[in-house]
Amino acid sequence: MPTVKQVQVTFDCAQPERVARFWCEVLGYVVPPAPPGFDSWDDFNASLPADKQDSAFACVDPTGAGPRLFFQRVPEGKVVKNRVHLDVRVGTGLVGEERLAALEAECARLLPLGATRVRLLTADEENESCLVMQDVEGNEFCLD
Repeated sequence: MPTVKQVQVTFDCAQPERVARFWCEVLGYVVPPAPPGFDSWDDFNASLPADKQDSAFACVDPTGAGPRLFFQRVPEGKVVKNRVHLDVRVGTGLVGEERLAALEAECARLLPLGATRVRLLTADEENESCLVMQDVEGNEFCLD
């Protein structure tokens, strides 16, 4: 039987710290402590060669239950739909109007953080409603 591995979710983006801080707010994640020998991430960043500065950032679940999220700067912009996306589970166990209210409340919380509402997918015979959103750089995610 294979052993369980830890998972890190990596985002390609233009502004790693900006996108990481957005996801900290969405998920209740935190920025991990700066590496040993540095008082802050700004100090660590300043120690890097100019071409490596601001090239990566991360956030973690303070409980240790969720995966680490890593954000890396890439030169190209996003041009197509994500092949993988996060589902932010805000309506688990809820159905109908109660579920829609939970999705709409979370959407209202995220819009001032820079999220964009894309479309509501209403319940059908197989799936409950979910709300498709985009983060501050256009990466799709669902409120589910």
